[in-house]
Amino acid sequence: MTLIKETDYGTPQSTSEKNVTINVDGFDVTVPEGTSVMRASMEAGIQVPKLCATDMVDAFGSCRLCLVEIEGRRGTPASCTTLVEEGMQVRTQTDRLKGLRRGVMELYISDHPLDCLTCAANGDCELQDMAGAVGLRDVRYEADGQNHFKMRDGGGEVNACWKPKDESNPYFTYDPAKCIVCSRCVRACEEVQGTFALTITGRGFDSRVTAGMSESFLDSECVSCGACVQACPTGTLQEKSVIDIGQPERSVVTTCAYCGVGCSFKAEMRGDELVRMVPYKDGKANRGHSCVKGRFAYGYAAHQDRILNPMVRDSIDQPWREVSWDEALSFAATKMKGIQKQYGKEAVGVITSSRCTNEETYLVQKLTRAVFENNNTDTCARVCHSPTGYGLGQTFGTSAGTQDFDSVEHSDVVMVIGANPTDGHPVFGSRLKKRLRQGAKLIVIDPRRTDLVKSPHIKASHHLALRPGTNVAIVTALAHVIVTEGLFDESFIQERCEWDEFQDYVEFVSDPANSPEAVELLTGVPAEEVRGAARLYARGGNGAIYYGLGVTEHSQGSTTVIGIANLAMLTGNIGKKGVGVNPLRGQNNVQGSCDMGSFPHELPGYRHVKNADVRDIYEKQWGVTISDEPGLRIPNMLDAAVEGTFKGLYVQGEDILQSDPDTKHVAAGLAAMECVIVHDLFLNETANYAHVFLPGSTFLEKDGTFTNAERRINRVRKVMAPRNGYADWEVTQLLANAMGANWTYTHPSQIMEEIAATTPSFANVTYDLLEEKGSVQWPCNEAKPEGTPTMHLDGFVRGKGRFIRTDYVATDERTGPRFPLLLTTGRILSQYNVGAQTRRTDNVVWHEEDLLEIHPHDAELRGIKDGDWIKLMSRSGETSLRANVTDRVSTGVVYTTFHHPTTQANVVTTDYSDWATNCPEYKVTAVQVSLSNGQTDWQEEYQEHAARSRRIEAAE
Repeated sequence: MTLIKETDYGTPQSTSEKNVTINVDGFDVTVPEGTSVMRASMEAGIQVPKLCATDMVDAFGSCRLCLVEIEGRRGTPASCTTLVEEGMQVRTQTDRLKGLRRGVMELYISDHPLDCLTCAANGDCELQDMAGAVGLRDVRYEADGQNHFKMRDGGGEVNACWKPKDESNPYFTYDPAKCIVCSRCVRACEEVQGTFALTITGRGFDSRVTAGMSESFLDSECVSCGACVQACPTGTLQEKSVIDIGQPERSVVTTCAYCGVGCSFKAEMRGDELVRMVPYKDGKANRGHSCVKGRFAYGYAAHQDRILNPMVRDSIDQPWREVSWDEALSFAATKMKGIQKQYGKEAVGVITSSRCTNEETYLVQKLTRAVFENNNTDTCARVCHSPTGYGLGQTFGTSAGTQDFDSVEHSDVVMVIGANPTDGHPVFGSRLKKRLRQGAKLIVIDPRRTDLVKSPHIKASHHLALRPGTNVAIVTALAHVIVTEGLFDESFIQERCEWDEFQDYVEFVSDPANSPEAVELLTGVPAEEVRGAARLYARGGNGAIYYGLGVTEHSQGSTTVIGIANLAMLTGNIGKKGVGVNPLRGQNNVQGSCDMGSFPHELPGYRHVKNADVRDIYEKQWGVTISDEPGLRIPNMLDAAVEGTFKGLYVQGEDILQSDPDTKHVAAGLAAMECVIVHDLFLNETANYAHVFLPGSTFLEKDGTFTNAERRINRVRKVMAPRNGYADWEVTQLLANAMGANWTYTHPSQIMEEIAATTPSFANVTYDLLEEKGSVQWPCNEAKPEGTPTMHLDGFVRGKGRFIRTDYVATDERTGPRFPLLLTTGRILSQYNVGAQTRRTDNVVWHEEDLLEIHPHDAELRGIKDGDWIKLMSRSGETSLRANVTDRVSTGVVYTTFHHPTTQANVVTTDYSDWATNCPEYKVTAVQVSLSNGQTDWQEEYQEHAARSRRIEAAE
């Protein structure tokens, strides 16, 4: 294996369809119109020296190193800012150019420390490379004069131009002494990330890169995405891991295991030690960008809390006992067999992981259907995007988003509903912000004022700050305006949708009761604001909708998804670039876990278990009989456990005690089981009630695939050997075989072959194809052998699009005198889901505890000040945390995250759920807030129980 070095073409690729031919140093090269001379030269295999240019940002033309000569033109123009013209004759190497470049390089080197042998960037420094490329052999200028890199001048006085290294950021350093002020970091922060945290202060010799208002990187607006570090051509911005370990020697392309964007990274290694994660430019989901989690928060893989040996115990009040793999698997198999013998086949089940690979998830659902012989399988998608599966399945015929992420570059109007992409899906958020800066319009529907509502160079045209729980009313009101004002696309509807159902929908949605004016008191959104948003979406050109858990995690989550699909069909915003309905999936393989048959009523490919022809495929493949009765969902499993009929559970890579609603009910269900098998990296909260712990492997230690939010199937490649001894798919196979199966997989590619052979949407997917194409989007089959970037091009999967009425039904969770506020929950940029991974990294610098956002008016009424301990109470339970007084939330609404188990925010959420899918209603909980003097009794008792449950017997 070698270090993968990607070509830097100097300037971005032109998207023009018209070609131009020029001659560079005697070689003809044909490139799209709008291409720079620098890039055209690189396309011809001729590298022009450069420092300020890189293909991740627009040309700048400041370094004057990329000069060329062009026949018929005076002077020596910069090749990065000069565009090609038909017939252009370019010279890149003449005596004149060589002399000019050496002179420029001399000036750079004269104000740069010559400590190359001890610099962390040695071997990966473009300044070093360019000095060699231009043939620099001597520097005529003395460094004793004014400079930026010596702490003291020749007389021993402090050098006013010198600045100390900024090491405040936990992941990288900034050394001003090595900065050549090329501005690449500043432009990356602006153009790629869109945070505008960096700037060039001063003029001339006094110019320097500055974070924020002359702050440290940690105190500034910097979000630590790493774009500046990646762009830096010197050792000015350098990963601390490279400083500590040294330059990497090999790299492996793999896929990030955090959110549903599915970024591709180069895992750069030295021996078996991970040096850094570098975003892969050829990654089709991220296009070379990253966020703080994927770029830097991988340290959990080697954290001291990680469990590497199997453990068992007979009772949850006992300490854990480390055992061999054989003993642990035998213990688990004996327990599960005994339960089924005593209580029946239906008394056990599985929960698949949205963090594990497609292949691993497939095996877990196969375990319950082929070995346990029931359909008791569910996944974390139950508590996040199960309404997406139902709503889009009913309207479009398939349970996934319609576009790829590149599509947003063609959008004219973007509607973001119940999602916070800059925090939850940051790389897509950056791409969206770039499109907005280019002129696209934005509509935000969210109870909170998220960063998209207003941030540098971005402002939403409409922010519909609705009351939590009124999504259906708002979406239907938008449709009311579109229908009653004649803004719908009749030709699209007649051609592509069921006309009779459309007529019925028109009758329903035209009712004055669904008008913005009628629902204003209900939603709290001014009617004119709703009408303006509807007109913009319907008239503004290509309209795209992106939504998140703020849509699905409601009692009417499925209804809202249907309403969103109705909006897209009404306006013809389906089946082309720049439009569509796009769920932003929360975890790296939520889409894949659903695709693989993790739901109790569906086999892989979203095919119902009642269909005999589908069951027959798997019965022949597996040599078993599959039940035609849907199994238990997670809430049903817990209810049945409390009732005494469900006794055994295998949980792979999920922490339902922290992530699922009504924590006390989850705990009661787990405590009532006789065998809980937790298969994970750490002793998570669910493991407090486990009898068997099977150590898991990280994404760095396995082969497989993830499927992201755009249906993109990406390869996951093993970077290092599993520290626990086995990849997760191997552990599941060992458990199945201990139960009596005879599985013989030797590599995940064989599992994918079985998936492709049995699942129509994956029929053409092979590891060879993924190696060739990098990634593909399902459906990938005989009709679409290379995948499907945009769905429903010529017709819907179900044939005709189906309009469905969206009656608003208020949630049973109501505010009142005892609980006058509405709690809604979400995520923050630096943390991920239940925090099991990110809490074990330096990301805790930004978010070391969950906070409760409360409006200043509501805080003042209760005597609450910023930072005060407060008690958060609901009908289900209570917890304490600190207050964050802010006007990001409206009066009457409070907000918190759920990343820290010490808070256990879900102890206050209720068991109300979506009418169609049982997705919990996390986003609407009636609460009261009052001052507190610290943690509640329940929190203290919980932490004491957790500590007892994590005891491990000392090895003999």
